[in-house]
Amino acid sequence: MPPLPTTPPLQILELGLREYEPTWRAMQELTNRRTGETADQAWLLQHPPVFTLGQAGKPEHLLHPGEIPVVQVDRGGEVTYHGPGQLILYLMLDLRRRNLGIRQLVTAMEQTVISLLSDYGIEASSRREAPGAYVQDRKIASLGLRVRRGCSYHGLALNVDMDLEPFQRINPCGHPGLEVTQLADEQGPRDLQQVGEELLYQLNRQIGSRQ
Repeated sequence: MPPLPTTPPLQILELGLREYEPTWRAMQELTNRRTGETADQAWLLQHPPVFTLGQAGKPEHLLHPGEIPVVQVDRGGEVTYHGPGQLILYLMLDLRRRNLGIRQLVTAMEQTVISLLSDYGIEASSRREAPGAYVQDRKIASLGLRVRRGCSYHGLALNVDMDLEPFQRINPCGHPGLEVTQLADEQGPRDLQQVGEELLYQLNRQIGSRQ
């Protein structure tokens, strides 16, 4: 019998606090130069305060950004906020090699967060019409992807223990009045190192193994 196919390895890079735009450009560069032999990567990090506006983003959803910079980016989706205390997980995956469609990847990302929150005793769910993870009607994680040459970049952002005030300066993900929450406000852990490790564990359960 032929050997069973194996899951391609997933390299994990824990990058700490990184400026948004150079990180975005590095994702683009990796995607542009990767070959069929390039290992898939997951980057775990945080960003200094920044608003990002996706390809479908409408400037009117930026209500009063103030001193926080705004970056127009090439992911899907609307406007969101990134800042310290929020965990970012970027996924540079060869979707064809993993036999993943875009919708399957979105579902896997949502389930990564939902399973993590379940381990903390927090009930969360997804919405077909508005990707992400929600605790009741409050958004706790946002998703945004770009796929080029069959490979993904960008990823998800999970609110852990951060200043949520900047979300009041936008219509989060293009939804006026959408409430935003975080683990610290839902009786979850505040330790970003702990949450990051457990988020990666859940990701590995969904899409692959750690190298």
